[in-house]
Amino acid sequence: MNVDEKYVGSSFDDFLLEEGVYSEVCKTATKRVLAWQIDQLMAEQGMSKRAMAEQMQTSRTSLRRLLDPSNGSVTLQTMEKAAKILGKTIRIELVDDQNFCMECPAV
Repeated sequence: MNVDEKYVGSSFDDFLLEEGVYSEVCKTATKRVLAWQIDQLMAEQGMSKRAMAEQMQTSRTSLRRLLDPSNGSVTLQTMEKAAKILGKTIRIELVDDQNFCMECPAV
């Protein structure tokens, strides 16, 4: 069986699981979605990066890290602070490990 035939009929999630990168891909996707949502809400509310950073009592560099979809080192506390300023809250729940991405409404 060649590589192409190995994945015929399987889902992308199955592929990621078999490659051993499923969890990392899901975490990255979740961070990208959160960063995008925060950026979109700022734009909708006409909030500049400078104003957002001031309200968060942080630097524009820190805000830039928060909005960088590839930066996974942003803390939950920072995300919650940004969400609150934008009139939102972050919802987190525990799910079965095997269903992490499939059940995540943000991904």
